Amino acid sequence: MNSRILIILCGAVLLSLLAVAGCTTDAGTDQTTAGSEITITDGFGRSITVPSPVESILCSGSGGVRYAVYLESVDRITGVDSQDKNYREIEGRPYALIHRDHLMTLPLFGELRGKDDPEKVIAIAPDLVFKTGSTGTSYATSGPEADLLQQKTGVPVVAFPYGSLRNDDEKREMYDGLRLMGAVLGKEARAEAVIAYIEATMADLESRTGDIPAADQKRVYIGGVSSAGAHGIISTEPAYPPFLWVHADNVAAGLGPAHADVAKEAIVDWDPEYIFIDVNTMTSDDEGAIGQLKHDPALKGLTAVKEGRVYGVLPYNFYNVNHGTVLADAYFIGKVLYPDRFADIDPSEKADEIYSFLLGAPAFELLNSQYGNLGFSQIPI
Repeated sequence: MNSRILIILCGAVLLSLLAVAGCTTDAGTDQTTAGSEITITDGFGRSITVPSPVESILCSGSGGVRYAVYLESVDRITGVDSQDKNYREIEGRPYALIHRDHLMTLPLFGELRGKDDPEKVIAIAPDLVFKTGSTGTSYATSGPEADLLQQKTGVPVVAFPYGSLRNDDEKREMYDGLRLMGAVLGKEARAEAVIAYIEATMADLESRTGDIPAADQKRVYIGGVSSAGAHGIISTEPAYPPFLWVHADNVAAGLGPAHADVAKEAIVDWDPEYIFIDVNTMTSDDEGAIGQLKHDPALKGLTAVKEGRVYGVLPYNFYNVNHGTVLADAYFIGKVLYPDRFADIDPSEKADEIYSFLLGAPAFELLNSQYGNLGFSQIPI
């Protein structure tokens, strides 16, 4: 592990553990103990009584299983939705690649994006259900949805927004969700360690690039970003975290914090110096964004295309945000844009460090091979 990250991480974990040891409540949880149960307040302000300890769980909605893996609790998952049950030739979720053999053997309790089957939930009889999704999307969840599932099954349902690292509000949602799951699963220390690791990683990126003057920041664009499926060149993230962390000038930044589809003419007008392509785009028709850059006359005239500055990054979204991949992509992007500031970094090795910490095993080669090894490489156009 990078020494700078290690120093920051050790300090953050120590402070977090002291906070956990010194308190009987956690922000957003308000838990009280009563015999072999705890009463906890979930991410929507619902008061839920759950068993303690929790031995079996279901994770409903996009991203819940990923957080259970982060919290070293994949062994407690006793059923899956259709996204984790079905085999795909191309799989963009590192956690699913690592834990596929376990997850695919589990019984099905519903369809993807929180479309649960109450009868199947009852048959599996978990101790509780975690239910999550991203705020402001078609696959978000809510307190009333959690109440309904709990009423139909008699199983406690703990719900929360998934969050992201795009801005402070969504980061707060993400960290609150991890802490909530940690409190319920008895994994408070692990939740704090995960949060501290993410914070230390972002701090390392900031320390490498934070002093770059605005005039010297490279003008960049990310295209082909997946959002509920693969998309072409116009699909982008105006608040793409890796660009924020390495202080690159995202030409689409003025479009707000949420995912956006932009006009092709806008990309031509922006004419970014560097183009990064989410390689999951290749699963759409005609190679998606890659095919468009190869064959569309207007796009072929972009400076980045003509001068060979088009690069592949690993999938940002695949059944919600792949947080570990987002961190790994930032190091590759930083190495491309500011090589002198990332001279000590091998992006693939850094990716495996991140995956090993969050998921329990390296995953870069396994994930990148799904996409013809186009990730972390220059894409020939």
